[in-house]
Amino acid sequence: MTTTADQVIDALRSGHDDLAPLTAALRLDQLEGPSAASEWTVAQVLSHLGSGAVISAATLEAALAGRPNPGGEANQAVWARWNAMGAQQQADEFVAANAALLARYDAIDADTRRRLTVDMGFLPAPVDLATATRFRLNEFALHSWDVRVAFEPDAAVRPEAVPLLLDHAATMLGWMAKPAALQGRSVHLRVDLSDPRTAFGLTLTESGCGIGEVPAAPDGVLTLPAEAWLRLVHGRLSAEHTPTEAATSGDITLDTLRQVFPGY
Repeated sequence: MTTTADQVIDALRSGHDDLAPLTAALRLDQLEGPSAASEWTVAQVLSHLGSGAVISAATLEAALAGRPNPGGEANQAVWARWNAMGAQQQADEFVAANAALLARYDAIDADTRRRLTVDMGFLPAPVDLATATRFRLNEFALHSWDVRVAFEPDAAVRPEAVPLLLDHAATMLGWMAKPAALQGRSVHLRVDLSDPRTAFGLTLTESGCGIGEVPAAPDGVLTLPAEAWLRLVHGRLSAEHTPTEAATSGDITLDTLRQVFPGY
């Protein structure tokens, strides 16, 4: 029986198989050019994904051995090593590090995938493998888009990742939202997504943001594809990368929502 962890790992593999050939084909000037991530070059995005793969692998090995998360100092050492690399080395080592992480995931047997708990280092308690790998998928799916869209203006978050990340985006909302952009207003929206089709309520207030039941009398409606919703929450729905079917009605605009979710 296929588990959620299996599905997430498969989506990570598909994303790697898409991004690795593109990375290998990039010239040095392209690697040193801008990505869609604010203030990062393409190589720096790949470096972030590569160092993240190394940290994810160390976190996984600790969980398999029953040890605590390696911790912040270990992460700092990884980031320092990657930051010291040149652009070409960052690209090359990203492909190798991510492939190694995927190979380690693939080697985990079905029983271990079901019972393993992982200390992420930044959460109050260990989580199951599906949750741990979904954090990596969220990072990989959005940052790989940052790279791909620099060369493919119509690029989208890969479809196999989208349904697996919708619930994760809801948990990330409080970290990502900057409700001060509402200037004291409270807004209760209906959000209608397509591919996959779903609807929910989005509450935006100065004290916080959250997702819940569809409001009976919403202040407005936000309609857009699910992959565009993921990009909006992560600050990646600029006007030039907004699909034509994305629209708002009522007491909210896409420009306001872009301010609420400025990204990183």
